[in-house]
Amino acid sequence: MKDYLINDEWKIIEEGFHPEYNRISESIFSLGNGRQGGRGNFEEHYSGDSLQGNYIAGIYYPDKTLVGWWKNGYPEYFAKVLNAANWIGIDITINGERLDLAKMKISSFRRELNMKEGTLCRQFTASFKNGKTIEVSVIRFLSIVRPEIGAVRYCVKPLNFDAEIVATPYLDFDVVNEDSNYDEKFWEGDYIENLGNEGYVSAYTKKTGFLICSGMKFNTLNGNEEQVLCIKNDCQEKFIGSSFKIGLKQAQELTIYKYAVNASSEYFRKPELVDKAKKLLNKAFEAGFDKLLKEHRLAWNRKWKTSDIVIEGDVAAQQGIRFAIFQLNQTYTGDDERLNIGPKGFTGEKYGGSTYWDTEAFCLPFYLSTSGPLVARNLLMYRYKHLPKAIENACKLGFNTGAALYPMVTMNGEECHNEWEITFEEVHRNGAIAYAIYEYINYTGDKDYLAPFGIEVLLGISRFWSQRVNWSEQKQAYVMLGVTGPNEYENNVHNNWHTNNIAVWTLKYTLESIQWMKELHPSEWLAVTEKTRFNDEAETNMWRHIIGKMYFPWDEERKIILQQDGFLDKELEPASAINPAERPISQHWSWDRILRSPYIKQADVLQSLYLFEDQYDKTFISRHFDFYEPLTVHESSLSSCIHTILAASVGKPEKAYSLYLRTARLDLNDYNNDTCEGLHITSMGGTWMSVVKGFGGIRVLGNALHLNPILPANWKSYCFRVNFRGNHLQVKVMPRTIEITNHSDGDLSLFVYAKSVTLLKNKTSVIHYSNI
Repeated sequence: MKDYLINDEWKIIEEGFHPEYNRISESIFSLGNGRQGGRGNFEEHYSGDSLQGNYIAGIYYPDKTLVGWWKNGYPEYFAKVLNAANWIGIDITINGERLDLAKMKISSFRRELNMKEGTLCRQFTASFKNGKTIEVSVIRFLSIVRPEIGAVRYCVKPLNFDAEIVATPYLDFDVVNEDSNYDEKFWEGDYIENLGNEGYVSAYTKKTGFLICSGMKFNTLNGNEEQVLCIKNDCQEKFIGSSFKIGLKQAQELTIYKYAVNASSEYFRKPELVDKAKKLLNKAFEAGFDKLLKEHRLAWNRKWKTSDIVIEGDVAAQQGIRFAIFQLNQTYTGDDERLNIGPKGFTGEKYGGSTYWDTEAFCLPFYLSTSGPLVARNLLMYRYKHLPKAIENACKLGFNTGAALYPMVTMNGEECHNEWEITFEEVHRNGAIAYAIYEYINYTGDKDYLAPFGIEVLLGISRFWSQRVNWSEQKQAYVMLGVTGPNEYENNVHNNWHTNNIAVWTLKYTLESIQWMKELHPSEWLAVTEKTRFNDEAETNMWRHIIGKMYFPWDEERKIILQQDGFLDKELEPASAINPAERPISQHWSWDRILRSPYIKQADVLQSLYLFEDQYDKTFISRHFDFYEPLTVHESSLSSCIHTILAASVGKPEKAYSLYLRTARLDLNDYNNDTCEGLHITSMGGTWMSVVKGFGGIRVLGNALHLNPILPANWKSYCFRVNFRGNHLQVKVMPRTIEITNHSDGDLSLFVYAKSVTLLKNKTSVIHYSNI
């Protein structure tokens, strides 16, 4: 656990430079706008340890999977999110010495991520070996209004000497991925132009042929006067630089305004891409830095109005939740159904930047509650558009008749994960995608999504489940063999309870949806059956038989669900018995030792109890929490949030709070020693869930919103906002009092602690605990 960042309600602050943590800081200080993003790298040259990273949404490379063996159905490639052009670069030389913080004496340093405004600021004072001292201040942002545009204001001032400065703003497309095989590069140059203070480089990806045009344009101020510059242009392979020389008196400041464009062939026709990039860049240049920044700040203000969570009395908790909300809002904006949310977002190369089941299980609730319904619907449409590939994936593994297996990892619907125990076995992901359809409809009331989009997905997934099980003569029940559940510290197990449970639930929900289609959309249902060649009677009868005869592992003595067959054969020592020096065990133990241990990476049985909480009483859930949580090492970023929600629900507020801090500050404190690789973006959806679903107790039952809030002892109050079926609500929880403001033009009835409450339009209702 690291503790070098300053706690602040709206900012992430590094006071004093910590080069040993620089990669962690580069992840934490990342910026994005839904279309592009980049790590918190320095603009000027830095020879110390760094992971350079700028990324464009939807752009990837199908890297050949390297294995020493091959099996039928194994993915042919692993998708990599590609490091794109370094657009922030400004090389600075002062009196012949290159500015490089790795080689200078730093007397002051402050790096600051302003989450309220979406800006990255940096100030430092540093000295060369000869004692000459400079002061630098920088502000950078990626426009959330103009998604192709980024801007930098870079100021440098000699404090105790007169200086001759050579500044070189540049664009470098000759970049590499740190995780590439054999140091392979993935970009081929296409076009280059560099004239005066404006230049462009376009390049296309090998194999996939995505085309990106990156451009830059800059101007400078010497003091308050704009400078007429004598610029020396440089063009190399996939690189342009524009150098100029300027003299500064002691304490005189040079300001460079650099504007950049990154335009993608995903949004513009390739023959027009360079022209479009030029128009976008020059429009931004004409607007100027201050106007761009002002509109950017206003856009962020609008986002915070619908998504902010305010925690009073606990700055660390406040900072953590706002960091999560900030990253979610700058990673996915929901205006393009082709895009999704990679586990690292725009903050690193790990996991290939691809889509996992994390989106449906941990991110969808955030976007459902804080954005318009179209944003969440686009996440579902992403999977619907990939249904043909999901059917193809299942076919590769030997399934037939329209069975659909959604990939564990994907960019375009194809499976591209390179670990067999995940690719072939972690099939519970199919259930998460089916559940997302239910959750979207249950929350929005938009049941028409079923006709025809949702029902086709449900049919494909249900067909998969019906073929994935087999009949056990010994058990006289259906079983599911050779799977991996959410707990990836168990592989190739039989009858993982969560997988069996969500399979049965999916079959039930599909049958209910079919009946609804028959009654309300008969013509659409007929079209779907013809399109999918669905044999209604035979297939639904089979599903009903599976539902009634599925095997679920159970321990009668303890009255608990078993995670899988044979789980009680393990030595059930609690995770607290592990030597702290050996945590996380994934970085210290052999895989053999982990697999034989009882330790759980993330919620498994408890994942199902969270999803289907209304089917079990509190005593039952609490008994399972008390059995499984002590065995859980929480080494998945997706673990603590589910445990927080359940702990809050079953009356364990202290446990809920401690787990909340872990999920909220997972990256800020680097709990798992891996923030250097990038942030855990999808788990930040779980952080939001921890507050709203956990402490706020938000549920949707019987088409009505239910609240059962608790107030952690460390907090004076907390306040969150949710959209629900056209109503925008603000909920503030205080000791003995709850205030709910209906910021809408219509009344809304909901339940607070199971008591019906009517919220009048544009009014605040005050509810006292003693009256509930």
